[in-house]
Amino acid sequence: ANYPNPFNPETTIGLDLPNSAVARLKIFNVAGQLKRILLAGRMDAGRHQVAWDGRDDGGRRLCSGVYFYRLKAGISNRTRRMMLLK
Repeated sequence: ANYPNPFNPETTIGLDLPNSAVARLKIFNVAGQLKRILLAGRMDAGRHQVAWDGRDDGGRRLCSGVYFYRLKAGISNRTRRMMLLK
């Protein structure tokens, strides 16, 4: 899970990968629109942390609300909810 949650202005998403894999970590709004790609590439097995500053891919600050992060790594697929408060 990410921490803190709710967050302002930044949260950290913890990742535990049992094996080396191609990983993708994406942020979506409640409408399912892709807002940010935080990670896209091969990751070694182990514990990793990725910070998100509440901005989209264009660098614009996103408004308060619920967002989802989706992690795909190898055959694993996980989606979690988080809340950005201003």
